[in-house]
Amino acid sequence: MRTRIRLACMKNRTLDIGEATGSSARQLPSHADLNLLRTFLAVYRSGSFTAAAPLLGLSQPTVTAQIRTLEHQTGRELFTRLPRGVEPTPPAHELARQVAAPLDALAALEGGGPLAGQTAPVRLAGPSELLCVRVLPALAPLVADGLQLRVTQGLTEPLLEEMRAGRHDLVIATRRPRGRALDSVPLADEEYVLVASPVWARQVAAHPEAGDLCAALRDVPLVTYAEDLPIARRYWRTVFGKQLTARAAVTVPNLYAVLSAVNAGAGYSVLPHSLCQEYLDAGRLAQLHTPEEPPLNTLFLVQRPGADANPDVLRVRDRLRLAASAW
Repeated sequence: MRTRIRLACMKNRTLDIGEATGSSARQLPSHADLNLLRTFLAVYRSGSFTAAAPLLGLSQPTVTAQIRTLEHQTGRELFTRLPRGVEPTPPAHELARQVAAPLDALAALEGGGPLAGQTAPVRLAGPSELLCVRVLPALAPLVADGLQLRVTQGLTEPLLEEMRAGRHDLVIATRRPRGRALDSVPLADEEYVLVASPVWARQVAAHPEAGDLCAALRDVPLVTYAEDLPIARRYWRTVFGKQLTARAAVTVPNLYAVLSAVNAGAGYSVLPHSLCQEYLDAGRLAQLHTPEEPPLNTLFLVQRPGADANPDVLRVRDRLRLAASAW
């Protein structure tokens, strides 16, 4: 297929799809309105009518009306409306492949703009601790090379809901998303370790019941980020084959705070190895137990449909997958 842009008279604002062949190419009228196509591409890339509106300087009802007009002209449904955001249909993916490069070239000639995919910031989200310890250091070379990055931290479920509404391009999730609306691939397996300060570790080793680690830990305070002890309970169930009966002595807002409290001598906890590796290597924390098969949690890299129209999203995705092989 050969595609060309007519720029002779900007007031006409038409995109001429010349000598197109095949059923997918014929979905466009012979002279498609550039405004409609720009609106389409903004919705495709942002994931929702609401998110596209400020990028285009339009109201949300206007964006909705323009998409309906384009759908009427093409005779195809371009987006499946979701409770929050939209999901591109197969005809929308094909249309985006046809028009993205010409529209981005036009945007560059006109001085950039929200449709210039090569300069759009990449919106990345994930757990705060992982972002700080692993992700941002891995992406630093890309930032030095001109990548624009907008990072959000949070829990997996709210972040995935925000992605469905078009707010994120990539999310690092602690579980695989349900359904087929979001594409995901395994990124890395995160190992969990049972740790305490060296002082507490020596006390546990000298305990009369040191041969039974669960019994030796009964007198050691447990530090966690939630009252229901999700990580510690899973460790006990997976490694020791029994239910954790201890109650938290200290609860704090996040895993960084858990690490800080345990490092200061507040007690013991179960933490991601990536978070406390530096402390273990320096001897500031001690690993209380080394199971044959440590508990693992698989991290997933989730990508919003249409996000690959921005080449920088692909750069970030590929960089993370490469870096994660060494995590």
